[in-house]
Amino acid sequence: MCSCSAASWGAIESNAGVLQLALATAHTLRHPALAHWDTCLAFERLLLQSPLNNNLPQLRPNQDWKREKNTDQNWTGESRGRGWGRGPGGVAERCGPEELLVLLVYLYSLAGEAQPSHSEEEEEKVVEEVEGELIGALTLVLAKEAELSPLIQKLTGCAGPGELTMDVAHGVVERVFDILRGLALTRDHLKQLRSLYTASDGMHQASYRPLLRQVLELVLHPDRPESPDVEHMSGGLTDLLKTGFSMFMKVSRPHPSDHALLLLFLVGGVTPSELRLVREVVAAHKPGTQVLVLSTRLLRPSDITELLFTTQRLVPHIGV
Repeated sequence: MCSCSAASWGAIESNAGVLQLALATAHTLRHPALAHWDTCLAFERLLLQSPLNNNLPQLRPNQDWKREKNTDQNWTGESRGRGWGRGPGGVAERCGPEELLVLLVYLYSLAGEAQPSHSEEEEEKVVEEVEGELIGALTLVLAKEAELSPLIQKLTGCAGPGELTMDVAHGVVERVFDILRGLALTRDHLKQLRSLYTASDGMHQASYRPLLRQVLELVLHPDRPESPDVEHMSGGLTDLLKTGFSMFMKVSRPHPSDHALLLLFLVGGVTPSELRLVREVVAAHKPGTQVLVLSTRLLRPSDITELLFTTQRLVPHIGV
C-alpha cells in the first residue's frame, strides 16, 4: 500500500508529464542497444558534415581495409579511425545490414546538393566505382547473415539463411541501389524546396533542414511569401474565375495561414520527431495557430526502409 498523502498525489498528477519523460529517459539510458544507436548517430553526423559528393567513398566497404593498409603509404592508425570501413571499427562492421540501409537512404536523399569537387565525368566514375564496391560488400553481408530479420526476409523473399545464396543477395542489393538512385531525384521537380542541406560557411557547421520544416516555415511566415512549390488548388466556379482573372490582373490567392486551424496531412506516415518538429516550428513562428496533423500511420525508423524497399509501388500498403 502506498502511504502518499493527498498533497503528494496532487504533485505527482500535476507533474505527470515530467515523470513520464524522466522514466523514458532512464529506460533509454539503460537499454543494451544504446551504444549501438550512438554509433549510428555518429556516422550520420559525419555524413552530414562531410562534403556530400565525397560521402560514398567514406562508406567504402570494410573488407578492403587490409588491402589499403598494405598499398597506401599514408595509411595510419589515425586515418583508419576516420575512414569509415577502413579499419576494424568501420561502418560496415559496427552497423548491421538494416542500419546500413537506413544510412544509405539518408545519404542518397541528400545526394548531389554539394558543389562537386571534380569534373562531372570524374564524379560519375568515382560514384560508379564505390557503388560497385558497396554492392559487393552488402551482398557478402547479407549472404553471411546467420539469422534473417523480418525486414531482410521481406527484402530477399527468403525464410532462412539457407535460401539466401550469393546470387539472390546480389540481385536484391542491385534492386536496392536502383531504388536509392531514384530516391536522389525525388525533389528534382521542385523549384524552391529542392535542397535539404545547408553547407558549412566556416562559422557554422553544415545542417539538415527537413522538407516539412521548410514547408511549415513558408506557411507560417508573417510576410506570407508565395512559393511555386506550395500551390492552392482551385475548386468551384468562383475560384476558377479568380484563377482566370489572375492572368490579367493581380488577384490575391488564398494562403494556408488565413485560418486559425491548419490541417496538415502527411501521406505515407509521420515520425515522432516530425510531430515534435511541427510543434516547435508553430511555437516559434505563429503560436496562436492550431495545427491538426493527420497521417496514414505512425512510423518507426525501420518502417522507412520497409516501405521503400519491400512495398509494391503500384499497390502500396499504407497501413489503413
